[in-house]
Amino acid sequence: MAMRLIPMCAVLALCACKPPATDDYVERVDLAETSAAVGEPLPSPDATDAVWAQTTADRIVYGIPGQVPFLALACDVNAAGAAQIHITRFAPADARAKALLALIGNGHIARLPVDAKWNGQAWLWEGSVSADDPRSEVLTGTRKITATLPGAGMLDLNPSPMPSQLVEACRQKQMAAAPPKLAPKSAQ
Repeated sequence: MAMRLIPMCAVLALCACKPPATDDYVERVDLAETSAAVGEPLPSPDATDAVWAQTTADRIVYGIPGQVPFLALACDVNAAGAAQIHITRFAPADARAKALLALIGNGHIARLPVDAKWNGQAWLWEGSVSADDPRSEVLTGTRKITATLPGAGMLDLNPSPMPSQLVEACRQKQMAAAPPKLAPKSAQ
């Protein structure tokens, strides 16, 4: 009996060294440091009457005419000739936040990293994907696409050939900017 009592006393002594978790830990946090709290989630926008419109040769926007657009797609080609599809979701973002934009449509699913970027007036969600990245396939085709962003709701993108045309034109720019491949020397 005494042999069983010694291990029990050791366990009780260890438990006494560290108190159990309590709700008092909240009081140890300086509330002034928590001022960068996450904003309230936004409802999903009503995109029933939204349409795609071309704003430049390399940029299209999606929204209700006469209002701030919901989303923009653009083809950007950098100095190295790499073409990228740049996506902007016109929804308020918390400063320097990061998220994944989920796109579902045309038989594809893509999760694109987006960052909150300051455009001079507001923090908006922006990200890019290479024009030849398989994730850009979600934008090709003529079916409805849904774009879901945490805190900004789900946006229905009505069917249109314009996103597919932009992606294809961007891919063509990348191929045109790519350096020519050298033909292998033939054995003589």
